[in-house]
Amino acid sequence: MFMDNAELAAATPTVSLGDIEAAGSLLQGHIACTPMLRSRTLSAELGCTIWVKFENLQFTASFKERGALVKLSSLSPQERQRGVIAMSAGNHAQAVAYHAASLGIPATIVMPSFTPYTKVKHTQGHGARVVLHGDTLSEAAAEARRLAEAERLVFVHPYDDPAIVAGQGTVALEMLRDVPDLDTLVVPVGGGGLIAGCAVAAKALRPQIRVVGVETAGYPALFQHLHGQPVTVGGETIAEGIAVRDTGALPLALCRRLVDEVMLVDEESIERAIVMLIEIEKTVTEGAGAAGLAAVLANREAFAGRTVGLVLTGGNIDTRLLASILMRGLVRDGRIARLRIKINDRPGELARVTRVIGDVGANILEVTHQRLFGGVAAKSATLEVTIETRDAAQVRDLITALEGARYKVKLLEGTAEG
Repeated sequence: MFMDNAELAAATPTVSLGDIEAAGSLLQGHIACTPMLRSRTLSAELGCTIWVKFENLQFTASFKERGALVKLSSLSPQERQRGVIAMSAGNHAQAVAYHAASLGIPATIVMPSFTPYTKVKHTQGHGARVVLHGDTLSEAAAEARRLAEAERLVFVHPYDDPAIVAGQGTVALEMLRDVPDLDTLVVPVGGGGLIAGCAVAAKALRPQIRVVGVETAGYPALFQHLHGQPVTVGGETIAEGIAVRDTGALPLALCRRLVDEVMLVDEESIERAIVMLIEIEKTVTEGAGAAGLAAVLANREAFAGRTVGLVLTGGNIDTRLLASILMRGLVRDGRIARLRIKINDRPGELARVTRVIGDVGANILEVTHQRLFGGVAAKSATLEVTIETRDAAQVRDLITALEGARYKVKLLEGTAEG
């Protein structure tokens, strides 16, 4: 566990188990108590007992509703009349917009320009005024602060606020109520509000539990803080919900005391986790929501034999991105492959090649036939064939069959390994 004795001695916790339990009472009947289900297939695949907390089943499809409602409920009548403003890449935006509408509070949301359209549309659908500004959360936050001052709006921070942290901590309350023998909690980390609240609740209820945070390799602010490194973040990620430039001050103080480890995951691991959750659990998650499973996938030995609770934080993913990830998954698993095949340029040769492919049981999706480029001999031609197969083994069988029919074959995309 990461501890600095001087800091710990000076630190005064500002969120307690009592705060989180009070938040839990306030939320009853106003948000979903989401399922906590054991995944038999993931457990068998990963060598540990996997329990999944499906926060993507909240009305706005993320855990952010918890903190948003607790914070909004704490406002005075005068503050409610003035209205609120928040900055968010999407999930906090939708949560604030939805619950502000239910409480009769005017809401303005500032979102970065890269925010997926589905999140913008849903936020507007809850009645909020949406302002798109900046290329980063930091730029959006600066604009939100400016508007808050100019229009006298109450700023609702997405993670650096005791009420927000307490609300998010109710996730762990529910997880441990449903599965008291959890020995590991794996939580995606953006600004740190969720993991801070969950760590407070989990350590109070079960002091021996291991709390593991997960960040993307491009946005490792909490990891860097806890290891005494300068914070350097940036770059593209499919987990935009946790692409946060720095950890909040309050979450950081709590994480220094209570978080045992922070793991970093790459983009491919997140993609694999999204695909696994769709194929195995039949549930859609965004990149940030799949980060916990990505960490277990990439660090199986660290979780072997443990009872692991994964927080599936949200399901708001752009449909075009999701389609791309699913197709890339098929390529990665060898279920879609692209072959370059050299043939003689004579009548019937294309039919002969397709017959070999069909005899192996593969399905042709696309064929490109060319005679002019790439140093092709005058009496030869090249086929580039995109095929659908059962798995990598069938790709190997197809290559073997084509080579047996005296064709030169090169695998361009997909895999024949395994």
